[in-house]
Amino acid sequence: MRLLLAPVALVSCLAAACLPAEDADPVGIPESVTCEWAAVLRVVDGDTLRVRLGGVEERLRYIGIDTPEMQSDERPAEPLAEEARDFNAGLVDQGRLCLEKDVSDRDQYRRLLRYAWLDDGRMVNEELLEAGMARVVTFPPDVKYHDARLLPAQRAASRAGLGIWSD
Repeated sequence: MRLLLAPVALVSCLAAACLPAEDADPVGIPESVTCEWAAVLRVVDGDTLRVRLGGVEERLRYIGIDTPEMQSDERPAEPLAEEARDFNAGLVDQGRLCLEKDVSDRDQYRRLLRYAWLDDGRMVNEELLEAGMARVVTFPPDVKYHDARLLPAQRAASRAGLGIWSD
């Protein structure tokens, strides 16, 4: 009987492409995190994305961090702006993210405010800080990870002289 079940399981897995269900919570994300799953559509810069959430395209801004600004009509690009955007893209581009709300839903520009988690349990906000591609900028009441994760990540990058903390 076991020999007959193995081919059936293999065919089932191949038909489903062996992918986790869209609503499946990956193992690495802390159990305390409530996920809103979003598909990444486009990386705008180091701390801003376009995502599809619940069938709606949204602008998303990471909570608790700020990255160098890209060039605009009003100003030239800040140092490391393109590197921060590229680093962000390397983490999230064309993937899916677990988005976690803190207290505020949106900022003054109507962008969603969220912490972003990768399937493997890494927080994108924290990864950008650890690489020296961002600095901590907190706007209360959205301070859930400020002391426990964001500040220590920034301190480590600063001590190591990474990214914006390099000479």
